[in-house]
Amino acid sequence: MTRPTARFLRAHPAHWIALGFGSGLSRVAPGTAGTLWAWAAYVVLSHWLGEAGWGLLIAASLPIGWWACSVTARHMGVLDPGSVVWDEVAAFWLVLWLVMPAGLLAQCVAFALFRFFDAAKPGPVGWADALFHGVDPLTDRNAWVKAGAGIMLDDLVAAGCTLLTIALWKFI
Repeated sequence: MTRPTARFLRAHPAHWIALGFGSGLSRVAPGTAGTLWAWAAYVVLSHWLGEAGWGLLIAASLPIGWWACSVTARHMGVLDPGSVVWDEVAAFWLVLWLVMPAGLLAQCVAFALFRFFDAAKPGPVGWADALFHGVDPLTDRNAWVKAGAGIMLDDLVAAGCTLLTIALWKFI
């Protein structure tokens, strides 16, 4: 399967999570749509979640995301489907949690930097992205678990590069 449908989204709880509650079904730039969904969810959930609540939610979103991305990739038969966007959601929540409080311009800069690092995959992001692309589901019984790790890992590295760039910008 190369393109999931709304029916696929509803077929399993892991699909809901991995497809970013439907944002990954976007026909245009699903990774950007997932990141925008993460930003909107952060703004809404921040009315109820404090610093500790966000820390717990992000910490929980990583293993849950790994599971959801592994299951969804296996069900789609693709090691890194473009419509799986939970990696963008969890990673951008991490970026926002660490840069807040920040004005709208700073949030826009964080969004642009994160999308650049995630899409262009320079240096360490490209290394992390390629780390599990060579696995073969026909010969490696852990291929889908590795695929889920690979899906999550490159976005976490992109988040780290975003945060490092923002820290250097503030330092200079």
